[in-house]
Amino acid sequence: VNLSSRAAELGGGGEWIHYAATKGAIDSLTRGLAKEVADEGIRVNAVAPGLIETGLHAAAGKPERLSEMSTGVPAGRAGLPEEVADCVCWLASAAASYVTGAIIPVAGGR
Repeated sequence: VNLSSRAAELGGGGEWIHYAATKGAIDSLTRGLAKEVADEGIRVNAVAPGLIETGLHAAAGKPERLSEMSTGVPAGRAGLPEEVADCVCWLASAAASYVTGAIIPVAGGR
């Protein structure tokens, strides 16, 4: 299970362009590798978190970023790290045995 970001699809204007570009590369790797190894019974997927309550925003010098950006999330809030972890655990489980090449957004509808 790879960790991508919604930034891969939404872009990352300003100082986040490099971040969005690398996450886009992870999406391409996920889809391509899933096709290459499917016949070996190996599944390759990614989780693409959106706005998540982590220290990343404050560490970048913008502690207010979470509250400002939450208004653009249809769910009306930032996600929790545990919600991302739940998706990762599901993808790694037998319950997701027919899922491969997927990039699953955990982004509150954004």
